[in-house]
Amino acid sequence: MAAMDGPPRALVSVYDKTGVVELAAGLVELGWELIASAGSARTIGAAGMPVVDVADYTGSPTMLGHRVVTLHPRIHGGILADRDDLDHRAELEANGIEVIDLVVVNLYPFEASPGIETIDIGGPTMVRAAAKNHAHVGVLVDPADYEPVLAELRSAGRLSDTASRRLAQKAFAHTAAYESSIAGWFEATSRTATPLDEAAAAAGRLAGAPPVESAPGRSDADLPSVIGLELERAEVLRYGENPHQQGARYRPRGASGFFDGIVQHGGPALSYLNLMDAGAAWRLAHALGDGLAAVIVKHANPCGASVAGDLAAAYSRAFDCDPRSAFGGVVAVNAVIDATTADAMVAAAQADLIIAPGYEDGVIERLAARRANTRLLEAPPDSGHEPAWELRSLGSGDDFLVQSPRRLEADPADWQVVTARQPTDAEMTDALFAWRVCAHVSSNAVVLARDGTAWGIGGGQQNRVEAGRLASAKAAGRAAGGACASDGFYPFADGIGAAADAGAAVVVQPGGSVNDAKVIAAADDRNISMLFTGERQFRH
Repeated sequence: MAAMDGPPRALVSVYDKTGVVELAAGLVELGWELIASAGSARTIGAAGMPVVDVADYTGSPTMLGHRVVTLHPRIHGGILADRDDLDHRAELEANGIEVIDLVVVNLYPFEASPGIETIDIGGPTMVRAAAKNHAHVGVLVDPADYEPVLAELRSAGRLSDTASRRLAQKAFAHTAAYESSIAGWFEATSRTATPLDEAAAAAGRLAGAPPVESAPGRSDADLPSVIGLELERAEVLRYGENPHQQGARYRPRGASGFFDGIVQHGGPALSYLNLMDAGAAWRLAHALGDGLAAVIVKHANPCGASVAGDLAAAYSRAFDCDPRSAFGGVVAVNAVIDATTADAMVAAAQADLIIAPGYEDGVIERLAARRANTRLLEAPPDSGHEPAWELRSLGSGDDFLVQSPRRLEADPADWQVVTARQPTDAEMTDALFAWRVCAHVSSNAVVLARDGTAWGIGGGQQNRVEAGRLASAKAAGRAAGGACASDGFYPFADGIGAAADAGAAVVVQPGGSVNDAKVIAAADDRNISMLFTGERQFRH
């Protein structure tokens, strides 16, 4: 990056004026000339620095309600010219165009206020032009880079090739994310099938693809035709799933994620699995309905979950669900941890991580003193926000699966009692709690619960009978008189027999098996109630 003749020249056109006066002052001090669009020119001029308005520089007024400001050969010729190309230099001279050495641009806030008039045209055009010609032109799209660039200009008189290339990469990522957000807005605001969609579907059928059966209540048009995904690294983690793997947390570019609001009060650095389990535990703790909740997660699955009138009791019951698995697990609670709950945690097995909305005075110090290797996280309030889509890599590096989020909040009013015996109010409460926990357990999943505690959790099994046996063994009779929840239908009556043997008074399951009549008859034979939800909750 170097001027051909005369002083170096910077073009400034920013919506976000953060730091722009300080940048302009630094450039002027170094002998740079400044050109700026109207709003930026007013800001810089008001600070007492010399600046030329773009309209005066090009000799063309702002047009079409500010839609045309910088789209001019004198601007883009000055940015795009290859200084090493003699033909380019001759054309610049013939047309009276001076080179521009630094482009400082940020864009209209489309994501904050989406609409046609906040789609920036001139800004991205200048950014992409400068980034393309980064061998000769610096480009700044982030105020955080202003001071480092000034420092390099002061010390070296120019930007290094490494710095110019890094800024160009950041600029292209910035415009890519911007265009992606616009495409996403168009997608979200025009969810109807188009002739192109129909043509694509027809092409798939001609290629031998089977016909697509849409989910109930949804159409193919509900699925986005294109998903723009632009992520920035937010945090480097201790390691990945295993110590030999690297790991990091990413978030959508320009956005803040839930974990950005986390404050870590103690313990070692976070790892990939710490965040996986902390997220799973936090979601479940806030999905259990009214009451004070405690959840313990191990390897992405809950091994304890309880709701009680006080937090210490909820934690103690969650721990008692499966004390062996709780060792080295992740604990999440939905209320501020008080001294009594902290005492219960200190008395129990070591946890890798505790996440809570807050800690009473002295609790952090007490937990840290007795559990030095436990990470203590303070989390912002749960937003209840669900992603528009769930996306998962197929592992090939090229293919992804996309689906709409699962409906985790159940409404028992939509459930159907299919047995002769009606569940009591207490059994309905147990059934709802068990179903909520079951939705957060890997399939095949069976949960046995009573009085707000999941006493037996069987998950990740290849068949439902084994999942039920595992849940029954862990419950060890503690769920007798309570509920049994299954994330998928029971294909055979033996599963109902296993639930009854475990002491379940009510079974909640999706229904929909070809053997439903036999399964219902088995429940009637054992005098237990059974509820069909009409919707399964597989989680893989």
